[in-house]
Amino acid sequence: MIRVTLLTRPECNHCDDARRILGRLAEQYPLQLSSLDIDSAAGQELALSGGLLFPPGVVIEGRPFCYGRPSEGRLRRELERLTGTHRGSDGAVR
Repeated sequence: MIRVTLLTRPECNHCDDARRILGRLAEQYPLQLSSLDIDSAAGQELALSGGLLFPPGVVIEGRPFCYGRPSEGRLRRELERLTGTHRGSDGAVR
């Protein structure tokens, strides 16, 4: 399983987009998703240590990956790299 943590804030439209994107990707990749409020003590610590300036922040396997509106294509490429697979847009392994 690939651990993915999403740093969020209430009333954040980009955070909602990130949740939807990660939900779709979780149907194709073995993801263990968790969410953390960026304004909590643990969220602030993770954001500051990873240089994640504002939500949503994505942390993959404990490493900061991106912040702000995430790119599904970039996330997919990273997950393919981590799993050693390549999937088409239909989800089929290539």
